[in-house]
Amino acid sequence: MTDSGSAPVHRVVDVDGIPMSALQLEAAQPQAVILALHGGAVTSRYFDYPDRPRQSLLRTAAALGFTVIALDRPGYGSSYQRGDEMGDPARRVDLVYAALDRLLDGRPRGAGVFVLAHSIGCELAARVAADDRGKELLGVELSGTGTRHHEGAVEIMEGWKQDRSWPRRSGRGVRDLIWEPARLYPDEVVGGSRIISAGPPYEGYVAEHWAQQFPDVAARVRIPVHFTLGEYERVWRSGPEALADIAALFTASPRVVVEEQAEGGHNLSIGLTALAYHLKILSFVEECIHNGTLC
Repeated sequence: MTDSGSAPVHRVVDVDGIPMSALQLEAAQPQAVILALHGGAVTSRYFDYPDRPRQSLLRTAAALGFTVIALDRPGYGSSYQRGDEMGDPARRVDLVYAALDRLLDGRPRGAGVFVLAHSIGCELAARVAADDRGKELLGVELSGTGTRHHEGAVEIMEGWKQDRSWPRRSGRGVRDLIWEPARLYPDEVVGGSRIISAGPPYEGYVAEHWAQQFPDVAARVRIPVHFTLGEYERVWRSGPEALADIAALFTASPRVVVEEQAEGGHNLSIGLTALAYHLKILSFVEECIHNGTLC
């Protein structure tokens, strides 16, 4: 079930002179399209970690009839050299919509597009969903973000703010936040050595201010929302109270589902429970396709 019989294709499209890259795996007659937005300091390979097909969102979703586009967010992948031009959130949103249109370019979309994002990629996903164009989306899944940092993360995050070093590629503090407990991941995945990337300059500002901006953006989202935190999330506060607080932000959404992923850490899509996590989200997408009155 986790291998669609083909591998994702690396594609690059031009958006007003900016090369935007993505991993793409298509279903012949898709139920829907899933647009996946990775977090900080990694590339789109986060959603198709090399040699780990069971953890691959792209392969699992394609096998179940979904086309998946894992986009390298603005300032990553092919657009890395243009990262210093991406400070305006509205421009990043426009780039996502334009890149999506070019990557699909007449290809079938099924019932529509669902957006899934991880960690700091949720800033972009939430803005994409809150945009006027977002009302046409099927829904959005956010994971590994929040409005209040975990107690153990506060000191490390303060250090990032002072030296503007987000996203850091190494360091014990970072490793503890996003890769512990290590038992939650395949041994060769811990540290993400095969998917790491330097991040664009604007992410320092996003990392510092997103928690304060999140409520205002969330209130403008008018589509179904699924929100997930890992049981062992160490960047953001987790647990029932934290999940309830997040759910309350989406005042304009017709449906909000919040969930804790058992045996999950910060990096849900490459942990040992990645398949369980992906199947839950694909189930939510199915609900949004087939239960219009509910979603």
